[in-house]
Amino acid sequence: MIHKMQKLSFTPLENLDAYIRAANNWPMLSLEKEKKLTHLLYYKGDLDAAKTLILSHLRFVIHISRNYSGYGLLQADLIQEGNIGLMKAVKRFNPEVGVRLVSFAVHWIKSEIHEYVLKNWRIVKVATTKSQRKLFFNLRKNKQRLGWFNNNELEIVAKELGVTSNDVREMESRMSAQDIAFNPTPEEEYIDGKQKYNNYAYLNDYSSNFANYLEKNDWNIHSANKLTDALSILDKRSLHIIRARWLDEKNKETLQKIAKHYGISAERVRQLEKNAMKKLKIEIEKN
Repeated sequence: MIHKMQKLSFTPLENLDAYIRAANNWPMLSLEKEKKLTHLLYYKGDLDAAKTLILSHLRFVIHISRNYSGYGLLQADLIQEGNIGLMKAVKRFNPEVGVRLVSFAVHWIKSEIHEYVLKNWRIVKVATTKSQRKLFFNLRKNKQRLGWFNNNELEIVAKELGVTSNDVREMESRMSAQDIAFNPTPEEEYIDGKQKYNNYAYLNDYSSNFANYLEKNDWNIHSANKLTDALSILDKRSLHIIRARWLDEKNKETLQKIAKHYGISAERVRQLEKNAMKKLKIEIEKN
């Protein structure tokens, strides 16, 4: 029995058919056997008893997982999540309550599968509140036709599920919507031979102020034009000094170098520079 138990425990879930056959071959527990095992686990922490309880109930997880096949998720993944719920139920089960383990575990199994479906069915969450979760898993089986609910159907479903008609309409809208790739893969960028633009290209950038950018750009152009007009009033030597000292950042010249070029003192160059700067300031402020 130990060998058989280990073989089932390590059956890879990817080989789903083999896993299902192995789970169904595991014998179901009688009421007396189940009571004995649950007492061993609850009062003595017997892990072998826990393993037997889990393996004997795997078939119920498989059965429950089939009810969620319509959500486009792999059954192997649904079973795996349901098994987590089963293990949680076995750990928390109190044998003194007076019910069979399967009656207690079914709620834990469904809870784990529900969480998995909600997280993976859509990129964007479709159900966050309690009423929305109830609607998500009951709306399909209450929907009698493929089209949208009319007002009468809306009220009937809302009454049956104990929610408002607005909740029903909102969830119907969410479930009918389709996810759109924010940044499509290269294969998705073309539809019928035509290029499809990425969605992120149409998002607003609220962190930038385009008006401020235009204003700053216009001001820079205006300032450059005023400086150009002011430079035109300078004589050739003064213009050379201003360009060499202030407007050519890569090849900025010293007073001594300019003085040597004109055969004058560095102090005289400084005076010419100062006078030229005064003329520029007056001309720019005048305009």
